[in-house]
Amino acid sequence: MARILLLCWRDSTHPQGGGSERYLEHVADGLAAAGHTVIYRTSRSRGAARSEVRAAGATGSAVTGSGVTVSRGGGRFTVYPRALGAMLLGRVGLGPLGRLRRPDVVVDTQNGVPFFSRLATTAPVVVLVHHIHREQWPVAGWLVARIGWWIESWLSPRVHSHSQYVTVSLPSAEELAELGVDPARIAVVRNGLDPLPAGVLPGGSGTRADGPRLVVLSRLVPHKHVEDALDVLAALRQTCPELVLDVIGSGWWSDRLREYAGDLGLDGPGPDHPAGAVVFHGHVDEATKHRILASASLHLMPSRKEGWGLAVSEAAQHGVPTIGYHHAAGLRDSIDDGQTGLLVDDVAAMTAATGRLLADPALRGRMGEAARRKAAGLSWPATGEAMAEVLTAVTEGRRVSGVIGGGIGGPPRRAPQPPHR
Repeated sequence: MARILLLCWRDSTHPQGGGSERYLEHVADGLAAAGHTVIYRTSRSRGAARSEVRAAGATGSAVTGSGVTVSRGGGRFTVYPRALGAMLLGRVGLGPLGRLRRPDVVVDTQNGVPFFSRLATTAPVVVLVHHIHREQWPVAGWLVARIGWWIESWLSPRVHSHSQYVTVSLPSAEELAELGVDPARIAVVRNGLDPLPAGVLPGGSGTRADGPRLVVLSRLVPHKHVEDALDVLAALRQTCPELVLDVIGSGWWSDRLREYAGDLGLDGPGPDHPAGAVVFHGHVDEATKHRILASASLHLMPSRKEGWGLAVSEAAQHGVPTIGYHHAAGLRDSIDDGQTGLLVDDVAAMTAATGRLLADPALRGRMGEAARRKAAGLSWPATGEAMAEVLTAVTEGRRVSGVIGGGIGGPPRRAPQPPHR
C-alpha cells in the first residue's frame, strides 16, 4: 500500500472552505478506503485540532477503511512554509508528517499558489488545479495580486514543467495549456456528487414553492458576485412582485451583500413576502440545503470563475437548471448550454434568461430533467477511482491526459489500481 500526502490550503472545517476542499477530502476517503496511508496537510483555523483522524466516510462517501489523518498548521500565508517544513522533518521521521517519512506520491493543490512541494520531496508530485485565478487575484490587493498571478501564470508552470497536472473540467485544462502546461500532462478528473441526505425528497412537483423562487448556493465572497443575482431579482420583481431569492451560504462578504440588498429595496417586508424578497439563510446543514434547492424554480450561479461548480450538480439533483456565465470556464462543462441550463455573458443577459425560463415552465422542466440525468452520472467513488488511476500512472513514471474514467455518460470506469511503491 502507498503512502500519499495531500496538500491543500484549507479543509472543509475552515470557515472559508468550499467545493475544492470537499473534492480533495472525498478523494482522500477513497484512497484511505483502498488501504493506503493518507495524510491531508492543511492550514489551522481558530479552534481546529492540530491533528485528527477523520473517520472513513466522514465526507458522506460510503467507504470503509482506517480513515484519513488531517494535519493542520499555519494560516493564510504561513500554511505553505509550515507544510514544507513539516515535509522536511518528516523525511527523518520527525514532526507531524513523520509517519509518512518519504511519501510515494504528493498531490499539491494549487489554489492560485502551489505549495512547491517539489522543493521538499523526491516523490513524484501531482499538481491539482481547479481553475486559473486570473479574474480573482484583484480581490487580494494590488501587490499580492501581482505576485500571485506571476507565481500562478509564470513560475509554477516552469517549476512543474515535468509534473502531472490534474484539473476538474475541460475548460480548466484549456486554461492550463494556455499558460504553457503540456496538454499531454493534463488529466481531467471531474467532481463527484453526494447522494441526497436521508429523508430528503428529490425535487419535483411536491417540493416546489408555491410561487417562483430563485436560489444561489455559494460562499459569500466577492469573486462569487452574488450581487448579480440580487440585480436580477430587483429587475424581475418589477413585473413579478412575488419572486423570491434564497441565498444559501456564508462568508465574510455577507454583510456587504445584505447592505446591497437593502440598497435595492429587497430586504424589507412587502405585501407578498413579509420577510422580504431575499432570504439569507447563512450556513445550513445538508438536509436543509437540499430542501431549499428542491423548492426552487431556478438556480443562479453568477460566479466569475469556477473549476466545475459543484452547486450546479447539487441543484440538478432536484431537477433545477442553472443559469451561469460563459466566462466562468468550468460552467461550460458542468452546464450543457441550452439543455441542462443556460450560459450568458453578463447580468443583463442573465436577467433576460431568468425571465424567459420563469415564463416557460415546460422548457424549464425539460432542462431540469436533463440536468437531473447528467447529475446521475456523477459520484465521488468514481472520482476517487479516476484519481487513483492518475496516481498509479505517475508512480510508474507515466503521464496521462484527457478525461480519466470515461467521463459523464462514457464507458464504465475501470476498477482503481493502487499506486505501486
